[in-house]
Amino acid sequence: MLLSFRFTNHRSFRDEHQLNLVPVYGDGVEASESAPQAVQVVGVFGANASGKSNCLGALAFMRQMVVGSDRAVEPGEGLSREPFRLDADGVARPSRYVVDLRLGGIRHTYGFTIDDERVLEEWLFHYPLGRRRRVFERDGDDFTWGEETGRRSDLGQIAGITAPTALFLSTVARFGHSRSELNPTDPQPLHGIYRWFYLTSPRADATSGLSALLEGGRADVEQVRHLVVDLLRAADVGIVGVVLPPDRGDDDVSWHLQRRGMRDRINAAMSPALPPRRIQFAHQGPHGTALLDLHDQSTGTRQLLTLGLHAAEVLRTGATMLIDEIDASLHPILTAKLISLFRSTKANPLGSQLIFTSHDAALLGTLDAEEILRRDEIWFVEKDDEGASSLYPLTDFKPRKEGENRQRRYLNGNYGAVPDLSTHLFEQALATRGGTDAEVG
Repeated sequence: MLLSFRFTNHRSFRDEHQLNLVPVYGDGVEASESAPQAVQVVGVFGANASGKSNCLGALAFMRQMVVGSDRAVEPGEGLSREPFRLDADGVARPSRYVVDLRLGGIRHTYGFTIDDERVLEEWLFHYPLGRRRRVFERDGDDFTWGEETGRRSDLGQIAGITAPTALFLSTVARFGHSRSELNPTDPQPLHGIYRWFYLTSPRADATSGLSALLEGGRADVEQVRHLVVDLLRAADVGIVGVVLPPDRGDDDVSWHLQRRGMRDRINAAMSPALPPRRIQFAHQGPHGTALLDLHDQSTGTRQLLTLGLHAAEVLRTGATMLIDEIDASLHPILTAKLISLFRSTKANPLGSQLIFTSHDAALLGTLDAEEILRRDEIWFVEKDDEGASSLYPLTDFKPRKEGENRQRRYLNGNYGAVPDLSTHLFEQALATRGGTDAEVG
């Protein structure tokens, strides 16, 4: 579970900022040890081009480094990072990324600092019994081990082959254990941290999500199919069923590629491709049902499938879900219902978390007399006159005693993070365009 994320010098964020998921009660007082240790949902709101996506992008970049830095960069090529580029100092300064996690009831702090050339620093601490213990610290190519970690000679050997552009955590995952063998019950901090990043992922599209239904031999195919049907029926989009294509069995090229020798694999790869297997959706019509393909569905339906299938997988594994512009092509009521899944102890027994961006002010209000988001689940992003983004929580603002209409106050600019539009320039731009068209005509 993510407790906080700190990052410095990433795209429009020049200075260090923190997304804090520790619950806040009353007048800014953090939760006690007996209370929930982190909120399950965080919504980041702001104007277009304010930096909302860059906030989520910073965490996604950190995940990308952890999961793939050991094999993503060729020797001598340096690192591909995205610093603040509106001044020369930002381009030259290092970028830093740090997470605080609670894994197995124990707090962990992991982070790294990079520039364009290499990993400058990397560290991991954990806090068993509330006391900080070092797992490892890295300064360039030099490693310092904690008392328990230092007894493992294999980690020292892995540190010796860690490339300057690779994270030690990535290299351990590659050479210490294969990714498919990661054990969620492994008490070792290195494996627990890597597994959290490995499971955390931005969403895929509906096509890749539905591909799970085409995987032969999956024991949960029917379960996923029922989930799809239930999602679409609940959303009232006119779909009453999902029709799966027949299994190709021995005719399936992918089956052959897994089981044949090299010569047969080459022959199979060079043979004419089989037509793609299609999932069809049964729509209720005036004279019964009609079958339509995925590309025939509305943008909103495909968005619902994408988010629903991804959310089901995240809730099943206890992972963290990142969604940029959760409200895109989706009705606010459906978005609110998706958010409520993560706040439900029944639907979310493993404590999965949802972090999303939006500019839909309706999500700051209520649904069925219940708050869609609590005060400590709402954050804002605003960009200053120098083009640098700032991240700050709603809890920085004291609620009004007579009641707080957050939706209205946000649209009125009381919290900032709204576009500063010039009506005069807007009308002038449109008028100029209209005059140009008139002259051409």
